[in-house]
Amino acid sequence: MFHITSSATIGISSVPVTVETDISLGLKSFCVVGLPDACVKESRDRIRAAIKNSGFKFPRGKITVNLAPADVRKQGPMYDLPIALSMLVAMGEIPRSAIEKAVFIGELALDGAVRPVQGALVTAIMAKELEKCELFVPTLNAAEASAIHGLNVYAVGSLREVVDHLIGIDVKEKFCCEKKVWRVHHADDFSGIKGQEAVKRGLTIAASGGHNILLKGPPGAGKTLLAKSLPSILPSLTYEEAVEVTAIASIAGALCHQQGLMDERPFRAPHHSSSAVSLVGGGAWPKPGEVSLAHRGVLFLDELPEFSRYVLEHLRQPIEDGSVTISRAVGSVQFPARFLLVAAMNPCPCGHLTNPYRHCTCSHEAVMRYQKKISGPLLDRFDIVIEVPAVEHDKLLSLEKPESSERIRSKVERSRATQRERLKDMGLFTNNEIHSAELDVCAPLTPETRSLLETALRTNHLSARGYTRVRKVARTIADLAQSETIEAEHMAEALQYRGQDNIQSYG
Repeated sequence: MFHITSSATIGISSVPVTVETDISLGLKSFCVVGLPDACVKESRDRIRAAIKNSGFKFPRGKITVNLAPADVRKQGPMYDLPIALSMLVAMGEIPRSAIEKAVFIGELALDGAVRPVQGALVTAIMAKELEKCELFVPTLNAAEASAIHGLNVYAVGSLREVVDHLIGIDVKEKFCCEKKVWRVHHADDFSGIKGQEAVKRGLTIAASGGHNILLKGPPGAGKTLLAKSLPSILPSLTYEEAVEVTAIASIAGALCHQQGLMDERPFRAPHHSSSAVSLVGGGAWPKPGEVSLAHRGVLFLDELPEFSRYVLEHLRQPIEDGSVTISRAVGSVQFPARFLLVAAMNPCPCGHLTNPYRHCTCSHEAVMRYQKKISGPLLDRFDIVIEVPAVEHDKLLSLEKPESSERIRSKVERSRATQRERLKDMGLFTNNEIHSAELDVCAPLTPETRSLLETALRTNHLSARGYTRVRKVARTIADLAQSETIEAEHMAEALQYRGQDNIQSYG
């Protein structure tokens, strides 16, 4: 009996899986055990054809393949390659010493070609933690796997290639991914949006500190365009963030083949007909949803009241915890979900309640019904609520060039750098992630600022969550101003974005 190391994906991490093969005398059979799903069971026919078409003899007798540990569910076609190799080792085609320090994943075609699989990046992380020297992956997965330093990654195109390398006939060079440095050109840029300076300011603060923002205003005011322009002012991912984001995309199958680490922050904009499972993740064997695919990026919910209230309530826990835990009978998995939530909505069904140029045709009851589609606890989780007014005609016709996204982005990057330096010992990236217990250390208040906040607490009736979020926003405003301390004007601006602490002020 011989064994080869592979991996199984649980959440956004991998655990080692030992592929054991025993060939004994008896009636011809091929059995795979160890909690395999239907896809793994079907691998028997693929492996048989791949071995024969690669020029090897398929073993006779009783073949038993065990995927250990037996209590971890194995899914997907990634075990084709390690199972085939373990059989060849058992037949003496490959020396056992050649596979002891290696990890193998890959799907086999009938002709022996190796096809790409999901989760190559997390497998590479696992291989490094196990102190394995080599990782053999399909050619189209090599770029993402090579993003983990200190590991020899080999890109393989066929079963024959792997065997020739292991027995020393045709030794392959380790894969080296050339680092590409580029800046993605965003179609939507702030320089193309006339007016709305106050809204742009709010989005700049949201981008700097990772704060959730709600845009409300009449149709045609530019809410959607402003939200879609937000990625153009977000800083590039750090290496640690890029590994997290790329790992999620790899597991979900959303990563382009031959792509290394993702450089740009994700921007996800699900339709309002989306289900709860598609939004937060799930399934018989849980997969990441939109909140996880937006990790370290932006989740944009346009026409917020059109989403099912039941679906929206699922966002409350991910927003608060920065992760989502999905439990099923087979076990529980946790996906990260630290995203910047941007939502847009009209003030009423017709949209013109706050439009000075159009008459609203909605009754008071219709307006209240429309606004109550969004619960108070969800609204309380927006750090910034800002009015997007209809654009004035003279600003639309103005020849003055608005500030470009590139200039705004430089301010955001400077603010983010300040935050990373302050929060590095806590393992945090943005002000929005600061824990309540750390506020006095990270966001200390001057006597004047504290007095202003106390007045606001009495008059605006801020909730405890609202108080915490106002301090975090004020900290971000101070960082944008390159101020060590939170001054009264920083706190006043943060309180202005909080408004009356609920959206029903329209009524």
